[in-house]
Amino acid sequence: MHIAVAGNIGSGKTTLTQMLSKHYKWKAQYESVDDNPYLDDFYNEMQRWSFNLQVYFLNSRFRQIIDIRNGKDDVIQDRTIYEDAYIFAPNLHAMGLMPSRDYDNYMSLFQLMEEFLQPPDLLIYLRATIPTLVNQIQKRGRDYETNIRIDYLNRLNERYEAWIGNYDKGNLLIIDVDSNQFPENPEHLGEIINKIDAKIHGLF
Repeated sequence: MHIAVAGNIGSGKTTLTQMLSKHYKWKAQYESVDDNPYLDDFYNEMQRWSFNLQVYFLNSRFRQIIDIRNGKDDVIQDRTIYEDAYIFAPNLHAMGLMPSRDYDNYMSLFQLMEEFLQPPDLLIYLRATIPTLVNQIQKRGRDYETNIRIDYLNRLNERYEAWIGNYDKGNLLIIDVDSNQFPENPEHLGEIINKIDAKIHGLF
């Protein structure tokens, strides 16, 4: 079984992935952040490094999906390949931070990969407002995230909502993290687990 957690920067994807992995004994697949050779450069000079960064993420997540499908473990994945292609890359292009020829090249590569993809059995979307995202980003204090602008987060949120509003690839569970404080509140985490159980039992 393949479970995926989606959401904007600072929405709590990694934290929820860790918690659910521990609870269900699922194998966790995380986003390549610490060993990503482009992140620091990207946040300092987005236009120069946007294509490199997005191709790195595309490659990394495609490899993850191949490993998930070839393996025998139940896996929970922190962020999906669809977010790269439908949210981050088009947003960079729309902001003038990724040239059209790079964007077209990127999308051609993704569309080729998509022919070999199976979507997750369950997608968990963490919905959050900008104040919540900013608070979470500041709380974790990653150096390369100090330059993230509010308008950048807002644009991403708009694209996330548009994507989720049209998501038709499989089961979907939406969690409002403005009201559900699962990192600090065990009862709130329990509510998420109950909803996941209901969704999972509906898969079989």
